[in-house]
Amino acid sequence: MNTTIAYITFRGMLGRRRALLLFFLPAVLLLFSVALRALGDDSLDSASAVLWTFGLAVLLPLVALIAGTGVIGPEIDDGQIMYILTKPISRASVIITKYLCAIVLILAFTVLPVWLGGAIMLGPGSDLPAAFAVGVLAGGVAYGAVFVALAVVSRQAVTIGLIYALVWEGLIGTFAPGTQVLSVQHWSLAIIDRLTSSTTVNAAVSLPVSAVLLILVTVGALTLATARLRTLTLASSD
Repeated sequence: MNTTIAYITFRGMLGRRRALLLFFLPAVLLLFSVALRALGDDSLDSASAVLWTFGLAVLLPLVALIAGTGVIGPEIDDGQIMYILTKPISRASVIITKYLCAIVLILAFTVLPVWLGGAIMLGPGSDLPAAFAVGVLAGGVAYGAVFVALAVVSRQAVTIGLIYALVWEGLIGTFAPGTQVLSVQHWSLAIIDRLTSSTTVNAAVSLPVSAVLLILVTVGALTLATARLRTLTLASSD
């Protein structure tokens, strides 16, 4: 990991207007959690529904999309990435640094709020908040890699990412259960299902399959991003 690139990346990410969404989205989850607890609607079913339908299905993919595309996409669009690529830094190091920055943002603005929201609703005695936090982190690892790769490969990364997260996983995954095996959300859900004793979470994909696919997608996306970044260097030379 290159600390200079990481510093520039964090400064750029938190200084853009899109960073407001990074704070707004988890704030909505936490406010909703506080409201449910204050109203006395803090049952396991209610907490699971909030963490699943908002935390896992909405907050995670949107924050991962903002973080994954934001750590490198704007630099490619305005040409600033070429300043980094002219330095004696391996392309793999650039991608890994950008990816780790995205993971830190996902951890701060998704994983922690999901755990805290669950703890607010259920208290310290339930295993559901920690299970969702681990599952969300696993999903964020894959989402982050995919969205970083999309930002390197296409200038329409945000649009493509929204279509995948909201249309494929949200709509098609709901009405066509067979597609859930190709859903990061449901791979994460398999981990959550294994880590909690609650019967409110039922995964449609087995844990072994989910684990293998999470690893393959993450490694494959980072490999693709690195290869594509090398072609950007060649193109700039021409």
